Amino acid sequence: MAELTGAERVQADAAARGLEIEVIERPAAGSLEEAAELMGITPADIVKSLVVKRSDDTYVFALVPGGRKISWPKLRALLSVNKLQLPDASHALAATGYERGTITPLGSTTAWPVVVDESVIGRRVSMGAGEHGRSLFVDADALIAALEATVADISDPE
Repeated sequence: MAELTGAERVQADAAARGLEIEVIERPAAGSLEEAAELMGITPADIVKSLVVKRSDDTYVFALVPGGRKISWPKLRALLSVNKLQLPDASHALAATGYERGTITPLGSTTAWPVVVDESVIGRRVSMGAGEHGRSLFVDADALIAALEATVADISDPE
């Protein structure tokens, strides 16, 4: 059997979880604002899936909406660790099976724990879909439930 593409892995994982997603093709964008405009949504409706490395070489997904950034002190406190870092592109790819800019917890080659910023509750959001040129739309609350994600205040304004 041929290896699944990133978007196919995303769709298969969502289906296995009973999670409804919509994957769309979209043109490349030069900025968060441009991406939001192309999809007809606000920047806060685009959720970045950041893979964060712990000191024991395990990872966690941090999902943060556009216009916000990870608050390292808040995330360290939540995870009860004193060191976290963003891995380089090769480690992020090895940890998830996805290139930067396409990363999503759905279909990740390893099912790392997921932490979602509380500001996305109740929204329909867009996020990476496993391949460049594609995004997915999903109900954030359904995504949180399907991933058994931890919801917390983990971000600050950019």
